[in-house]
Amino acid sequence: MSTTLILALILGYFALLVIISRFTAGQESNANFFLAGKSAPWFLVAFGMIGASLSGITFISIPGKVGNPGDQFSYMQIVIGYLLGYLFIAYVLMPVYYRLQLTSIYSYLDKRFGIAAYKTGAFYFLLSRTIGASIRLLLVANVLQAFLFNDLNVPFEATVAISIGLIWVYTYRGGIKTIIWTDTLQTLFMLVALGVTLLLLINQLDFGPENPLVSSIANSGMTRWFFFDNAQMGPHYFWKDFIGGFFICIGMTGMDQDMMQKNLACKNIREAQMNMMSFAGVLFVVNLLFLILGVFLFMYAAKIGIEVPVDDFGKTRTDLLFPEIALRSPIAGYVGVFFLIGLIAAAYSSADSALTSLTTSVCVDILNIEKHEEKRRVQMRKVVHIAMSALLFVVILILNYTLDLSAIDQLITLAGYTYGPLIGMFAFGLFTKHRLSHFVFPIVALLAPILTFYINLVFGTLKTFTFGASLIALNGGLTFGMLLLASIIPFLKKTPQATRL
Repeated sequence: MSTTLILALILGYFALLVIISRFTAGQESNANFFLAGKSAPWFLVAFGMIGASLSGITFISIPGKVGNPGDQFSYMQIVIGYLLGYLFIAYVLMPVYYRLQLTSIYSYLDKRFGIAAYKTGAFYFLLSRTIGASIRLLLVANVLQAFLFNDLNVPFEATVAISIGLIWVYTYRGGIKTIIWTDTLQTLFMLVALGVTLLLLINQLDFGPENPLVSSIANSGMTRWFFFDNAQMGPHYFWKDFIGGFFICIGMTGMDQDMMQKNLACKNIREAQMNMMSFAGVLFVVNLLFLILGVFLFMYAAKIGIEVPVDDFGKTRTDLLFPEIALRSPIAGYVGVFFLIGLIAAAYSSADSALTSLTTSVCVDILNIEKHEEKRRVQMRKVVHIAMSALLFVVILILNYTLDLSAIDQLITLAGYTYGPLIGMFAFGLFTKHRLSHFVFPIVALLAPILTFYINLVFGTLKTFTFGASLIALNGGLTFGMLLLASIIPFLKKTPQATRL
């Protein structure tokens, strides 16, 4: 696939997003930027959230995992846990957020426990979302660098800067109001790309009466869903993935300003709940289709003799098989076009909403923007938007030289450390009536991830247990447990029994 065509697709795609942003931004106000004036249609929010949730990691990394005998379709165990998590978000968390009329969901912690808990929650969101968004953009930047910008002699740093700069251009004015519309378009592009790529590969694999499609997938040796063996050391033992999926969903969606900001933009709680549950059902199907795509990719690679790519350190990179086939195989023409459209759509629908939510959290949670006059608020928000863009640039470069796991594994592991304290603090607020001295929350939120890391390290060194995706449950449980322990120590109590919100 020619460099000129790849570059033209990218520029044309972003030109379309900029045009959409001009029509959707409306009045340049913080109300529109943060919550879209609370007038967003629920079905648009639900559809757009698919792209924001999946990202480029799903598009590349998940199909690449099916060829590993230890992975196969095990990711669906996590997805099944997601379904329970979405129920919890829709009928436990969102009613609280709507009743309190929150702009930032972390202000719940302020109302429930005070300023220290509030700032601690906001800090962990900023840390979590910055790292998560950076990993997603890093993966896409590496693909674009390998298959486009290296040929143009463009350094990796410039690739990252260009990517973030393009996102800033179409989000700086409209914020979440623009994101809801651009995410809808980007999700559509991603799903069309997925569907067309599946059809093109099916055509190349010559399925027929003697080689039925369904039985070929089932007999591929790559479709094992459930892993109930090796409960101690198996990283994909069912209950670890299921429990991990439940808590990851709650942390990365229900306690994530990025995802909840879209739901809070709906007209009312009923529409927000409809959005969440319809989104959950579609997400289940889409994840399954991406895994089936992975089977087709490995089958096609075996058919024509394509080797799984290796990186500069000689490590096999299954998450680069899709771009290798899409851009350098005999079917690179049509597949390459739809691959690039889908990859860019998936990557930037996640990254643009992350940048917007990071800007919102810093403005509302850290800078207390609502205390300033309107003109000053808009100026502050614009400066923060630029600062968050610069921060993403720096973090991506750092991660590029420090991480060596597959992208989806990086995301799940880091989420276990950064979202755990949020889960523990929110659970303590929702399910107990206790209030504590302000200083307890930042101390516990710092200690819990450290203890989680140490426990995981000890068990791993002794080779007695592997937590896998359930690491986030350990972290959240330690946070909740330490807060509960603090509640029985007299001098740590703020009031004996406070009413839950």
